[in-house]
Amino acid sequence: MRMDKKPLGPLVGAVVLALLTGCGSSSEVESGGEALAARGLTTTLGTRALPAQRSQAPRSRGDSGWVDYATPETYAGTVKQDNITVKMDDGTAISLQVVRPTGSDGVAESAPLPTIVTFTPYNKNATAYVSLGGAINPYFVKRGYNHVQVDVRGTGRSGGGWDPFSAREQQDYPQVIDWVIQQPWSNGVVGMWGISATATTALLAAKGGHPAIKAVFPIVPHGDIYRDVVLVGGQGSIAFLPAWMGVVTALATVNPTFYDQPAQYAAAVADHLLGLNGFLVSRTLGVLAAEPDTAYDNGYWADKAPLEVARGVKVPTFIVGGLFDIFQRSEPLNYEALKGHTTAKLLIGPWHHLEAATGAGLPMDGVPTLDHIAMMWFDRYLKNVPNGAERLPNVTQWVWGHERFDTSSDWPHPQARAQRLYLQSGTLAADKPAASAAPATVIQQPFNGICSESAMQIAIGIVAYAPLPCWYSDNLAQTLEATFDTAPLEQDLYINGPIQADIWMSTTALDAGLVVRVSDLEPNGNARSLSSGLQTASLRAVDESRSRYLDGEMIQPWHPFSEGSVETVGIGNPVKVPVEVFPTSALIRKGHRLRISVGASNFPFAMMPIPSLLQSLAGVMRIHGDAEYPSSVVIPLVPASALRAAQS
Repeated sequence: MRMDKKPLGPLVGAVVLALLTGCGSSSEVESGGEALAARGLTTTLGTRALPAQRSQAPRSRGDSGWVDYATPETYAGTVKQDNITVKMDDGTAISLQVVRPTGSDGVAESAPLPTIVTFTPYNKNATAYVSLGGAINPYFVKRGYNHVQVDVRGTGRSGGGWDPFSAREQQDYPQVIDWVIQQPWSNGVVGMWGISATATTALLAAKGGHPAIKAVFPIVPHGDIYRDVVLVGGQGSIAFLPAWMGVVTALATVNPTFYDQPAQYAAAVADHLLGLNGFLVSRTLGVLAAEPDTAYDNGYWADKAPLEVARGVKVPTFIVGGLFDIFQRSEPLNYEALKGHTTAKLLIGPWHHLEAATGAGLPMDGVPTLDHIAMMWFDRYLKNVPNGAERLPNVTQWVWGHERFDTSSDWPHPQARAQRLYLQSGTLAADKPAASAAPATVIQQPFNGICSESAMQIAIGIVAYAPLPCWYSDNLAQTLEATFDTAPLEQDLYINGPIQADIWMSTTALDAGLVVRVSDLEPNGNARSLSSGLQTASLRAVDESRSRYLDGEMIQPWHPFSEGSVETVGIGNPVKVPVEVFPTSALIRKGHRLRISVGASNFPFAMMPIPSLLQSLAGVMRIHGDAEYPSSVVIPLVPASALRAAQS
């Protein structure tokens, strides 16, 4: 039974949250999910391979606080052996470099040591000058580790054509690791470490269960690149993907060590140029033109998704993410996919992509620097040092509004409860809407959001060097959107987890894009950005058996994004569009308001492929909020008392 109509203010807080358990109902769930939803239970988000499951407790206790594991250097220096070639089973030459610790005499350690391995698309020879996606980490090496950096196929000095995270690339990983553990400087123990793309390769390398791999430390990995950045809500990432692919392609052809073994360099570059059409050109054009084999979800994208193979990662894994990282959606999902069958930890900071790569601002609130954390992790699992790494907090998140890190035993937060709020006549409340509530109107245009938090997010934080207030506030973007605000809160409101917006809309065009923003509306009128979600109306179909439920409410929809799932919108026809808003953690203070805004575009974060874009141009979209078509959001609320640090 849904709760009685009451003003929102008195409903927040621990007492109200207790009343919300099991409130509301959701649409019927397909096979496997119906019983879970009907009983008001909490589920995971499914994958392509698996339906949603009942949530499990984490395997790790995580019952201690943070410890700063600041170990001294045990070696004076490092020595590098570069451009070593290892042949794969198909004859392709993979190039790598090995860095080993040395004494004060410059002589490499002769005793076998554990080895950190990083698979990079960013050209191992270039990362010595620009640390893209992680590079050789001397902090590890000087504390008794070898570090091997590998150019993945089609990049740097490795042969072949580049197709990132492909099934063929993944076949190379265990062959390279086999070579590593056969070397006299290796003791047969390997740890995987990386940042961004190299964090994803670390997870994918571990999924095969190679016996040498004992631990993984991925910093900002993706979990499902299709849903994270390729086509977010069915809309293509026109800012990030071309730039990323262009950087990798440039680094695959321009090598700062071209003079070393020039014949090998020339052969690799020839392979790279011949392979351009295999990924860079064809996939970029495919996204823009909505080519079915690229623009729709399929096995090609599934092969690149660590979430699809997470059950194969059976070694302790520490995941680092950011609340505004480009992989904001997947970082907690990666943790959730691992926590039930191996020791897993999750640290999410107040970071964009580049900030998260370095753990900007650490140490803070007791959380050490990322190198200290990683060293504790590797010493525990690669050297069997009893340092208590397994007892570190399971989940540590920055909380906006609280402005500090807070820890919990799990993600999603164990105390989260679902609250549905309705969008009507500019307000946001638990009251069911009136029959006569008028719709809001939004002009469909493709370029809203040029200066917004979303724009800075997809630019991986680089645009912050131009200090504009609109990077952090939603006010400018919301001038072309419909806004819905709660009354001023009478108690602090703590949101933690993914959010679902169920938007009833109609349009004068043939299709429409929707963006939903979540903001903390401060008393001075500033709408502080918290999160957002995108969805193309014609791709609104939901696989309910794979969607996440909290207290029986769907709170994270699983959209198939397949060619067969396309549904006609129809001119003037009201349709419900479930929008996945990426996870956040925020404390909205007493006296502030929660704001939800609904618009038509979020450029340059993403844009509809050209065929859908042409069908949506110059349309007028109505956002309904009446009794027959009740637009709403489902929010995961946690008692503010759950925050460990004292409220100020």
